[in-house]
Amino acid sequence: MRAISLLALIVALGLLVACATPTPTPVPAPTQAPTVAPKPTDTAAPKPPTQAPTAAPKPTDTVAPTKAPSVCGTTESVTITYVGDPAGAHPTAEAAAIERFKKLCPNITVKRISGSASGQELLAMYSTAFEAKSADLDVIRVDVIWPGLLADHLLDMTKYVPKEQLDSYIPSLLQNNTVKGKLVALPLRIGFGMLYYRTDLLKKYNFAAPPKTWEELEKMAKTIQDGERAAGKKDFWGFVWQGSAYEGLTCDALEWQVSNGGGEIVKPDGTIEVNNKATIAALERAAKWVGTISPPGVTGYQEEDARAVWHAGNAAFMRNWPFAYAPSVTSEAIGGKFDVAPLPAGASGKGASVLGGWHIGVSRYSKHPEAAAAFAVFVTNAENQKMYSIATTSPPAILALYSDPDIKKAMPFASPDIVKITTPRPSTPTGAKYNQVSTLYFTAVHSVLTGKESADVAVQKLELDLKKLLGK
Repeated sequence: MRAISLLALIVALGLLVACATPTPTPVPAPTQAPTVAPKPTDTAAPKPPTQAPTAAPKPTDTVAPTKAPSVCGTTESVTITYVGDPAGAHPTAEAAAIERFKKLCPNITVKRISGSASGQELLAMYSTAFEAKSADLDVIRVDVIWPGLLADHLLDMTKYVPKEQLDSYIPSLLQNNTVKGKLVALPLRIGFGMLYYRTDLLKKYNFAAPPKTWEELEKMAKTIQDGERAAGKKDFWGFVWQGSAYEGLTCDALEWQVSNGGGEIVKPDGTIEVNNKATIAALERAAKWVGTISPPGVTGYQEEDARAVWHAGNAAFMRNWPFAYAPSVTSEAIGGKFDVAPLPAGASGKGASVLGGWHIGVSRYSKHPEAAAAFAVFVTNAENQKMYSIATTSPPAILALYSDPDIKKAMPFASPDIVKITTPRPSTPTGAKYNQVSTLYFTAVHSVLTGKESADVAVQKLELDLKKLLGK
C-alpha cells in the first residue's frame, strides 16, 4: 500500500481525538519485533545532546551518572514509575525504550507498571491518585482526549523539551495538548481504525478485493465463515470487533454512524446528532451481526479480545488499530496471510475511521519531576519514536518519520486511503463533559447490541440524556 502523505496526515489531524485499547485479559505480547521491517539496534544508546557537563558529578556509592542534569534532569540516583501500555507489542517496545534510556541516564531507574487497557479504568486510576496528590505515579500515558481533564495535575513540559524536538511534532498534536498555555503532554503515537482481512481466505472463496461496503462485508464474512466451519473449524467467525460497554465501543459505533450518514454525536457547533434514521439503521445492522457473523460474546470484547480470535486464525475480518499489525505479522496462524484496508462505507457512500493516539505526561506530584520529564522527553524524541513505531506498528507523532524508509516498510497500511476518512470524536465541542457524553453513547449502543432496547428507543433516550447533560 502507499506510504502516507504528510499533507493528507496534517489535514486529517486537525481535530485529533483518541480511543483506549482495553482488555480484561491481555494477550501476551510477541517476544520479538515484527519482521516486516529491519529493526534498529536496540542496544545502541541514543546520541546525547552535544553539551557537556559543566562539572563532574560527585561520586556516590551507586552507579555514577555520566550525563549532565540538563540531559537527565538530575545527577542523583532516583527511581521513577511509568504507567505502561499492556496491549499488543507495546510492553516489549516500552521495555526496550527503558533500557535505551538507562544507557543514557544510568542514575535513573524507570519502574514500569502496566496500566489498565481500559480507558475508563485507567482514567479512574489517575483520578484517584491525583485527588490524593499521590507521588506513586511519575510518568503516565495520556489519551489524546484527556489533556483538558488532566491538565491541572500535569507539568507544563515546555521548559523541558528542546525547541527542535517541539518543532518536529505534528502541529495539531501540540495544539491538542496545550491547555491554557501549558503543554501538558508530549505526542508519542497516533492511530486510526482500519479493517484487517485474510488475503488467503478471500482468494479461497473467490473474492477479488476486500469489502468496500458493510453489505459486502456481511456477505463475505458469512460465506467464508460457513465454508471454514464446513471444513471443520467450528470456532471460526466472519467478523470480530469491539462491542464491550467502554470507550472502544464509542469508536466503533461512531464509525458505523458516520459512515451511514447519521452525524457525529455532537457537531462542532454543539448540535446533537443521534436520533435519526441513519443512526438507527447503523445500530440495527450491527446488532444483527451478534451471533451471526460475530461471536455472541463480542458484546464483551475489547481490542485484545478481538485480536486474540484474529491472531489464532479464527476470523476472516477484524476492526482494530495499527497496534494489532505487528503481532499479526508474527502469528503462526495468519502471518503473511492478511492485509488491511479502509473501513467499509455505509449509506453515506464513504467509510469512517476514528482517529486515536496516546501521549506522555508527567505528574505534578512526582517527587522527581526533572528525572520524570527527562524520561518523557526521551521517549517522545525522533530516535525513540522510530524504534517504538517499528516495533509496535503504531504511526509516530513526528512528521519527518513518515518519509523514513524503515517506517514506510513497517507500516504499509498508513496510506492516504485510510487517513482521509479519519473521524474525530466530539471531545472539542463537549470539553470536560466528553467522558460523560461517551459513557451515555456507548451505554445506549450496548443496550441495542445486547437486545435490551430497540435502536429507536435507545437513541431517543440518548438524545434526551445528552440534551440534559449539555444544557440544550
